[in-house]
Amino acid sequence: MPSLAETYRSRVDELLATAWETNAPVIAALAPLLGASIAGGGIVHTFGSGHSEIVSREIIGRAGGLVCVNGIIDPTGGFVENLPGYGAAVVERYDRQYRMVSGETLIVISNSGKNTSPIDVALHGRKKGLTVVALTCMAMSRVTPSQHPSGKRLFECADHILDNGGVPGDAIVEVDPSSGTMGGGTSSIIGCSVLNWLMLAAMDWLRANNHPLPVLRSQNVPGAIEYNRSLGRKYEGRLSRLLA
Repeated sequence: MPSLAETYRSRVDELLATAWETNAPVIAALAPLLGASIAGGGIVHTFGSGHSEIVSREIIGRAGGLVCVNGIIDPTGGFVENLPGYGAAVVERYDRQYRMVSGETLIVISNSGKNTSPIDVALHGRKKGLTVVALTCMAMSRVTPSQHPSGKRLFECADHILDNGGVPGDAIVEVDPSSGTMGGGTSSIIGCSVLNWLMLAAMDWLRANNHPLPVLRSQNVPGAIEYNRSLGRKYEGRLSRLLA
């Protein structure tokens, strides 16, 4: 009998393969949109509340990632994500500080797709003319009532939908059959993979169209800090981390 960890690994492998097939057409459609925006000096904005913030941070300021990605951070870590108007206040403050420019891309991550703050952020992005991408669990979101005053769920507020292919409740391994307790969530590992596929697709487009690749190097490699600072100067005042 396989261990819980072996069961999880096997199931995640299956989910990754399914997520690749499901999201490939969406990623192919998004790559030229992201690529053209980045080539024109635009940045990619991300937002995730609670554990979804882990996914949103995956592509921010990391080795091998695009320099031009900035995060909308909830200082409460999602603790009050369903407080009416809170998400709107967070994204409006972010917009004033870093500017959300029409034609840029906003990626909003919410596994359930029902909570208020991510929907507030997505609606603000739509209002400002950004391309709004939802990364969510469609199997869960379709059957879960919205907490937002509009009654909408995240996938109903986006221009494009990326599906992490998870299950309602997120966890996939039965750890206690007597109580039905489940363990091993998948939204982070699948979500981070999907975002990396998307970023690499945008890099593919940039390369194919002879645009520079503003890709960060590991600061542990000689000369990388200076190189990364040189990339960041172009985005001075628009990134929350100091590169220049």
